[in-house]
Formats: sequence, structure tokens, C-alpha cells
Amino acid sequence: MSSSPPPLRVGPYPRRVSAGHYFAERPGAASAPRTVTLSLPDLTLVLAADRGVFAADRIDPGTHLLLQEAPAPPRRGDLLDLGCGYGPIALTLARRSPGATVWAVDVNERALALCAENAARHGLTNVRCVGPDDMPHDVAFATIWSNPPIRIGKPALHELLRRWLGRLAPGADALLVVQKHLGADSLAAWLTTSGYAVHRLRSRQAYRLLDVTCASSTAPA
Repeated sequence: MSSSPPPLRVGPYPRRVSAGHYFAERPGAASAPRTVTLSLPDLTLVLAADRGVFAADRIDPGTHLLLQEAPAPPRRGDLLDLGCGYGPIALTLARRSPGATVWAVDVNERALALCAENAARHGLTNVRCVGPDDMPHDVAFATIWSNPPIRIGKPALHELLRRWLGRLAPGADALLVVQKHLGADSLAAWLTTSGYAVHRLRSRQAYRLLDVTCASSTAPA
């Protein structure tokens, strides 16, 4: 199995941050392909990774906590991995819910290419890898799973979460894993004041696993 990623896909969304960051549209880091193994009780996936994407050397501990501790995802519907990177969350959702459509969203074109490559390698035809502005507007999500890009800063993070949490289907929830020292508790407080109910599912290894639902039948603005 080759570890070389396919050619990068060009998307229509604008560059917003320095190309040196994993949350840049086109990472400035030179390509250095490698593989990362995701091992969970119910599955093992060998994933192509590369420099310039999040957690390129190993599965991030927060992502691993989310995938180990989260309840089973909905069996059908549209599921979102927000900030998919090379795809450990998206591919796990696709494997656990083969009857669902999994949307893997990222601004990083190298990450999207790797995620699509990894889905194809593992025969997961229910994964759709798209940039934020390529996401169909009429899709409502049965769940959102995310290790969100905290380091983009609070204003950008809040804008990101408003945009995507507002697309949860009625009664659906989002599972977010956030490091404690990077503001997990302040993020939970902001979500609460923004009209969401936040329940801490787990607190382990310096991470919080947050379950987020709309606190009322009307989605927050």
C-alpha cells in the first residue's frame, strides 16, 4: 500500500490564515508522506498522513478519547466530521455507521485529499470530503463529531461553531473534544450563553468531551 497522497484538490474558499498552519487552505510545509495507525477496540485503520495537517505523526489524544468514549453514532442520516484532517474521525463514523453519509469538512486541501485517499483505501464509499463552501446548503446533520481547531482563536472558533452547530437537525447533538488548558471550560460556558445545553461526558488526559445540544426547539442565532 503506497503512502503517497493524491494530487491536492483546489477549492473555491479563500485563504484566511498563514500557510504555515494546519488550518491553512494550502499548507506551506513541504510534503513528507507517512502512515499513522488508528487502533480502537472495534477497528484498526492504517491512514496516510503528511506534514501540514493536524496530528500528522500520531492520532491526537483528544481524537482518540472522542473515538473511544463517544456513544454510538446514528446509524443513518448525514454525519459531520468538522475539521476532518486526514480522516480518523470521518472514517470511524463511516465504519460504525455504514448506512449513513459522512461529510468530512476541512479548509486544508492537503487534509481533504488525504481523507479522500484514506476512505478509498478502506472501501468507505459513504465518505464525502468537501471544503466548507462546497457543502450542500440543504443538509442537516444527525450528529457532529469534532476535535475543533482551537488555535484559530476565539472569534474565528465561535464563528465556526455558530455556522455548523446551527445545521444540526432537531434533537441532534454534537460531540466536541477540547483540551482543558486550551479553554474547554470557557468554550462550554460560551456555548451555554449562546443557547446550547452542554454536558461533560468525559474528562480525561487533560481533555474534556462535551455533548452539545440546542437548549430549546429554536436553534440559536
